[in-house]
Amino acid sequence: MEQEKEEANSRKRKEAPNSSASATERDGPPSDVQDREPQAKKARLSTILFTDNCEVTHRQLCELLKYAVLGKSAAPKPSWCQLSHQKQLNNVVVFILKGMSQLHFYRFYLEFRFLRKTFRHKFSLPPPTSSFLFDIIGLQKKKSARSFPRTVEGPLISATVRSSIDLQNDPIIQKYGYKNVGLTRCLLTKEEMKTFHFPLPGSPSYENFILTKYTGFISDSSPLFGLDCEVCLTSMGKELTRISLVTEGGYCLIDELVKPDLKVLDYLTSFTGITKEILNPVTTKLKDVQKLLRELLPPDAVLVGHCLDLDLRVLKMIHPYVIDTSLLYVGKQGRRFKLTFLAKVILGKDIQCPNKLGRDGIEDARTALELVQYFLKYGPKKIAEFNLEALAANQEQGDKEGAAHMSVLKCLESMGQKLLFLTQDIDELSSYRNCQTIKCSSNKKVLEQARVEVPLFPFNIVEFSFQPFPPLFAEKMKNSMKTKWTQMSTVYAGPFSKDCNVGALKKVFSTLGPVQSITLVLETYRPYFSIQYEVLEAAQLAVETMNGSLLEGSCIRVHRLVTELTLECDTLVRELEQDSENQGTIYVAGIGETFKEHLLEQSNLFPDLEAVILPKEVKSRKQKNYCFLTLFGRTLA
Repeated sequence: MEQEKEEANSRKRKEAPNSSASATERDGPPSDVQDREPQAKKARLSTILFTDNCEVTHRQLCELLKYAVLGKSAAPKPSWCQLSHQKQLNNVVVFILKGMSQLHFYRFYLEFRFLRKTFRHKFSLPPPTSSFLFDIIGLQKKKSARSFPRTVEGPLISATVRSSIDLQNDPIIQKYGYKNVGLTRCLLTKEEMKTFHFPLPGSPSYENFILTKYTGFISDSSPLFGLDCEVCLTSMGKELTRISLVTEGGYCLIDELVKPDLKVLDYLTSFTGITKEILNPVTTKLKDVQKLLRELLPPDAVLVGHCLDLDLRVLKMIHPYVIDTSLLYVGKQGRRFKLTFLAKVILGKDIQCPNKLGRDGIEDARTALELVQYFLKYGPKKIAEFNLEALAANQEQGDKEGAAHMSVLKCLESMGQKLLFLTQDIDELSSYRNCQTIKCSSNKKVLEQARVEVPLFPFNIVEFSFQPFPPLFAEKMKNSMKTKWTQMSTVYAGPFSKDCNVGALKKVFSTLGPVQSITLVLETYRPYFSIQYEVLEAAQLAVETMNGSLLEGSCIRVHRLVTELTLECDTLVRELEQDSENQGTIYVAGIGETFKEHLLEQSNLFPDLEAVILPKEVKSRKQKNYCFLTLFGRTLA
């Protein structure tokens, strides 16, 4: 292994001036090259942290790969990240570790140090499907002869009239019945608004939201207003950049660009059509829009939109009378169809045309209004007869078939280039003429071939295969790791006096990090407490700072309980601290809700700050009272 490393390092030194740049490699040339010539521009990947999103989809990964390989002339820029100096990329390499599980990762954690030092960015992906290889290059997996027949193409809006038995199971019929309904029946209930995260009065999450001048009186003749908002991404998340409001007759009441309060990180131009140059002269702010809406909307106004909860949250306004077309035209198991799909199927018109830059907010607002008016005019039975589920399935099939014409392979073929696929399994991509597949006898051979062949191809997929753990061993190892991690995050403190204040103790230990539980140890003569933290960093801080301190009138010891699973706990903690993955990251506990604002105001104190990670509760989405600060190459104590 050491010999292989030395050979790799020697090869890297020889090839350094002409070596290819990976999108995830650390920036900066070797020191000897830097001394001899000015630093050249290198491709650099930067991302915007989404605290609400835990993973990157296969579609988003494909976006990045296509843009990295083909550039903006043949592929759109990815919407979720930024790749600077794409032209400086000579090739792109995708490593697939087939059969590797989380258990492999934990078992061989310390052996991944080199990879974690080389690659700055890590992203989670959903569980891979059988067609994962085809997904990441934008291809549909070929079906066998015994698979389902292809759907005959036809007009999307040709509705199929189903039998009354089928209609009974339609979610729209189950919710509204067969007969026509009035406007008030289409309004979302308070329970539905709460379920779908609409701003509601009295909710602690929306204390600073502005209320419209609504009344308690609403009727089937109340006026409808179509609403649509466009957003950008700032350091505080999504902020309003444009608002469109139209009346029932389609007349536009408001179509305003809005200047965000904070610095814009991403204008989302591909979705909104809004750029920095467009927003520069704008003076309208969010408070101006809120004031205007309060003035224009009558007390019994009904707001109509598609995924309207997002619009109201970005407006920071509360209005209780809403109709959401994504919930009005609901599919099975609560499926929410896209506005473009409903416009095509129900109204027979195309919106958000791909040849236009960004969406037209007025068009989207009018479309949502027309969908509600159609529903009120023709009734639930007419909508159910469209068989939206079948039409959506047909459209998805067509989209997948169309994706083959826009795949990375097709684009490479048009440029006279090929994709390289190295594997020791069946060559799944060998049937494609511009895919060079090399089958190897082992993972070692895959690596050897990759070193030779990768520089010759613009796009490479290198697949290593691992034998899965036996199920019994995997379950035992999983439970062992869970137990070990729990014990490493638990400290024992004492002895205390018998009349010590448990609440005060918890408050003190909570300053070091979030406490999951604090339990009295009953097996000791004098009171000891077991404090279990949610994160390992907090337990380590407690051991290092609280041991030997005077608390509640007692000089206490703080340490971990020694068991078979924690005999080498301190060694492992030191390894984790020195790990390249944790270098440049510090843990901050006891922060408040306004911490992010204070950090932004005092940004000059953190010139090397790369990212602020603010974890949230999985269910409540409430921000936790600790965070992680990632810095470029430096660690602040």
